[in-house]
Amino acid sequence: MTVQRKSGRPPRYRSREEIETLIEQYFKDCEGRLLEDKEGNPVLDRRGKPVVLDRRPPTVTGLALALGFTNRLSLLSYQGKAEFKTVITRAKSRVEQYTEERLFDRDGVNGAKFSLTNNFRGWTSVPRTDPEENGENIRQFLRMLRPDEKELRELYEEEDGCGEETEGI
Repeated sequence: MTVQRKSGRPPRYRSREEIETLIEQYFKDCEGRLLEDKEGNPVLDRRGKPVVLDRRPPTVTGLALALGFTNRLSLLSYQGKAEFKTVITRAKSRVEQYTEERLFDRDGVNGAKFSLTNNFRGWTSVPRTDPEENGENIRQFLRMLRPDEKELRELYEEEDGCGEETEGI
């Protein structure tokens, strides 16, 4: 009788809970720690806000390294495993949320744009210019026009050249 052995590397994590604990620790570490004086009171800056040491932005690569992967692509690959898909997707969404919030911060906007377009689906800095899609958008717009908006309809039909397709709408 032969015993079948699985080949390949054993899984890094055996349970969803194990990876969730490490993910939560990563985000907690990103928050940094308060600087305290000798009495244990928080040290305040000149604006009266507590001084935080070792604060850093959460990133996909930082998350991957905190989970013991060698790079972010390894994390993305692990996300393909059914039992870890939800927990890793949620963690990446937390990183995406932080990054998206930086779009409203004057100092972080360029880095945030770069990260969102390169690390997350659905973000692009290139405007869509698919002529077919634009034509369909115009046709949908024309369908919504009221009969008394004939002049506007004629203007759009003239520009798009889709007059025969929208006649009778």
